[in-house]
Order: sequence, then C-alpha cells, then structure tokens
Amino acid sequence: MRRVAPGIYSWLPLGLKVLAKVEEIVREEMEGIGSQEVRFPALLPREPYEATNRWTEYGPNLFRLHDRRGNDMLLGPTHEEMFALLVKDLYGSYKDLPLSLYQIQTKYRDEARPRAGILRGREFVMKDSYSFDVTDEGLERSYQAHREAYVRIFDRLGLDYVVVQADSGAMGGSASEEFLAVAEIGEDTFVRSPGGYAANVEAVVTVAPDPQPYDGLPAAHAEQTPDTPTIDTLVAHLNERFPREDRPWTGADTLKNVLVVLRHPDGSREPLAIGVPGDREVDAKRLETQVAPADVEPFTEEDFAAHPALKKGYIGPGVLGEESETGIRYLVDPRVVDGTRWVTGADVAGSHVIDLVAGRDFTADGTIEAAEVRAGDPAPDGSGPLELARGIEMGHIFQLGRKYAEALDLKVLDENGKLVTVTMGSYGVGISRAVAAVVESSHDELGIVWPRELAPFDVHVVVAGKQPELFEAADRLVADWAQRRGKALAGGARGGAAEERAATRLAHERALVRRQLAHVDSLVERLGESDRHIVHRAFADMAQAAGGKPH
Repeated sequence: MRRVAPGIYSWLPLGLKVLAKVEEIVREEMEGIGSQEVRFPALLPREPYEATNRWTEYGPNLFRLHDRRGNDMLLGPTHEEMFALLVKDLYGSYKDLPLSLYQIQTKYRDEARPRAGILRGREFVMKDSYSFDVTDEGLERSYQAHREAYVRIFDRLGLDYVVVQADSGAMGGSASEEFLAVAEIGEDTFVRSPGGYAANVEAVVTVAPDPQPYDGLPAAHAEQTPDTPTIDTLVAHLNERFPREDRPWTGADTLKNVLVVLRHPDGSREPLAIGVPGDREVDAKRLETQVAPADVEPFTEEDFAAHPALKKGYIGPGVLGEESETGIRYLVDPRVVDGTRWVTGADVAGSHVIDLVAGRDFTADGTIEAAEVRAGDPAPDGSGPLELARGIEMGHIFQLGRKYAEALDLKVLDENGKLVTVTMGSYGVGISRAVAAVVESSHDELGIVWPRELAPFDVHVVVAGKQPELFEAADRLVADWAQRRGKALAGGARGGAAEERAATRLAHERALVRRQLAHVDSLVERLGESDRHIVHRAFADMAQAAGGKPH
C-alpha cells in the first residue's frame, strides 16, 4: 500500500489480491444465507438523506459537494436509504419478504483525525447488507442468520475476536453488537467478565445503588475550603480539617461537575453540566455516544463569562439545572441516587458543601452514562468484575427496526391486504480494515504471516542464483503447483532493472532461505503424496542445475 493523502491509500498488486480474497470470503458467507449482491453508486443525491435527517445528523463527517447545476450531492458513508428505496421500488407484498441484499463498495467519511493507516481512513471498502421483514420475529431470525455468518467470516479470517454488546449510535435501532479483533493498538475499549458478559465501553450500563432513605442525615453545610479547585486538593483538605470518624475521605465522596458545550447539527450551541463521582473522569467516547448526533466542545472562558454564577473549581448543583439561574441542563452519573451524600462546590470561590444529599438538597434533570468504566467494576448482569481490553472493530450488526422504513415510507401489503411498515436490519463488515487487522494479529520477526485463505500466493519460489537452468526448474515447479495445488509466485533476477533490484535483496533472501530451510522438511511431510512428489522433484531439478545435492 502507498499513502496518497491522510486517510487515503493506493492498493498495490499483492495487497489487492489479499483484499480480493477477503471479499471472496464475505461473498461466500453472504450468499450462504441467501443474501443477494447489488451495487449502488458512491455519489448520491441529498434528498434521501434529508428524508432520514442524516444529511444534518452526520455533520462534518459527511463529504458534501455540488454538481455543475448546484445540486447538493454526497459521497456515501452508508447506504440504508438507498437500499430501502430500492426495495420500495421493487417489492410490495409480504410474499416478497424476507429479503436480504448486500454490496461491497467504497465508502467515504471525512474523519477529523484519520490515523492508523487503513484502520481509520476517509476512504475504505465495506460490505453492508440489509434485511427486510414484515414482523419483529422475522427481523430477529434475519439478525441471527447474519450473526452466524459473521462468526464464520471471522473464523475464516483467522482473527482472535470477541462479540460485544454495542451502542447503536447514529444508526439507531435496538439490538446492536460489534465484532472486535483483539489488539493492543485497537481504538475500541471493551470489557468482559468471567461470566461471559462483553460490551463496548460505550454500551456498558452502570450498576447503580438502590435509593437510600435520608431521614436523619445531617443537614448540608458550607465550609471554607481555600485553594482546593481540584479533587486531590479538596480531599487532602477534608482529611486535614474535617476528618471522618469511620474512614478517610476519598474522591468517591465528592461530586465533580464538568461543563461542556454541545454543538448540534444545526449549528446551535448548548451548555451541558455532567455530575460524576470525583474519583472518575468523564469518558469522552461514552459522552459522545450519549449526546450524538451533537458534537462535544470545551466550555470556554467566554462561556464562563456568559454565566457569572459559575465559579470555576467550585461549581455545585445549586446553579445547575434547567430551572436554575443559569438554565444549564444538569445530568448526573447513575450512582448519584436519592439519599447519597456528597461533597461538592458551594458556588462560591474557596467554599464547598458537605453532606449535600441527592433528592433532598438537589435534583438533576436526568442521568447520563458518561463516567469512565474501570477494571473491577461489576458487570451489569452480575457475572463478575469487569476487565478491560482493546480491539479493532471488524463488524457491526444492528436491528434497525422501522426508523428508515418509516422515513422513506417503505411499506408492503400483509396477508390481510393491509399496508404495514417493513422492519430492517443493517450489517457491516470492514473489508479493507480486515486486511490491517489480520496483519496486526498474524506476523512474526520475518513479517506478515498470512492465513492460507488470504495469502496472495500459496508459495513463493525464490531463485537464489542466475543460472538459466535454475529458472527453468523454478518455472516447472510453479506450473506444477498451479496445476495441482494453487497459486505460486516466482521471484528472481533474469536481467535488466529486475537484476539490479534483485541484487540489493539477494543477501536478505539468502539469509531468509537459510533461516527457513530448517522448517522445510517438517512442512513437506505435512503435504499429500502428490504434493511431496512435486516438491522433491523440483528440489532435485534445481539442485542438479546448480551442480549440488538436493536438501
């Protein structure tokens, strides 16, 4: 591969062969569940995406352009709208369903930070398929059929992967799962438990405590806490000036209020306050998932100036909430339940409130899953403590439901002759990303170790010499192997520029051959009798041509 621009790459001959083999595996498994291949254009009109509001919701991630007549166009990031309109055009009865269609096509997303090569590019190859059913039960069957096909795909790719619960994000819908290739360089953090729970961190649901009675709890009281704008300085001050009898104060006893600004797709800005236990940070990806399709921006000095009631480092619930003097929406972590006691800002510089009780002294506008998830946190299903790992998203499957069908008026006649809205599923596989994931998971000190199904050639015959007889023997080996077994690539120097290039690599190739010869005997023994005969005869021919003895 070669980089053309940030997030945009050219595929060279061997890489393109690997990419084609990934596509072949995906096609075989898609057709194995009865899915039919179609192909849509990458250049699309605005109108279908306007109908589903994704023209706006995608925001700056959408490549937009105008044709010479001034019409709005886009480069397709996904094709839900186009699939739905195609089915609407071709089918009108429940007898035509269930139906599954797929395509393998180049997609475009204007990533803010393209990185990690083809793992996160602005142009990429993807398989997206869609199921169409009349009933929710039918959707569930289609979803499971795709899920099982994905398991076979990733098994054949030789990946170490996990299937995790996921958030539907901008796609919408109900059930959603991701297939993640386990890799330390992966962008996605996921959790798993000893009992089998697995989820992307954005989809983890906090185990909230039960509400507690607050009758008899001490009244909230403001105390002077000078020079304590951070959680660490506040905890140190509390333990020095206001020690507890039962245990030391910790960050978990404090309520930290974080301010951000939401930039909505229409360009409007909305300040938002998030209350989390002081020993945890706000997880940017979890927050972005919760507020999508809005983007998250910092709360600036200008924003503080516009809200003088906010005292930086000492912000408390007293000035937060839609009914407060600031009118800033206030969402808290699910752990902040009625009856829990907190130390938090008193909205006065150098002062905090102790024993502020949720439900008695303040009420938030709602809850939000934005706090970081930690190793050791309890699994939502009670299956044990969570551990964290990283992975590369290889596939994502959704039960979309009727969101897109309703927006595009996709209906069929049911068995009673009544028009009903079709329910859809969406299923994606990153084709080009799969190539990178396999490289990450399958390599050694010599380079890439391709799984047999993905290798561009089965055998690379390297001729470490210049005698014509060696090349003739190599050509016979390649021809025999191609006829009986698979594809072989012959390498060597026959003169001209190729000879110059080969000369610079000859030392490396010889060293590589010497290191690998020790494995040849054992590998040959694993072949069938016919294949062993081909190899032994070729070795004999080449040794004879070189004037030596076969290995």
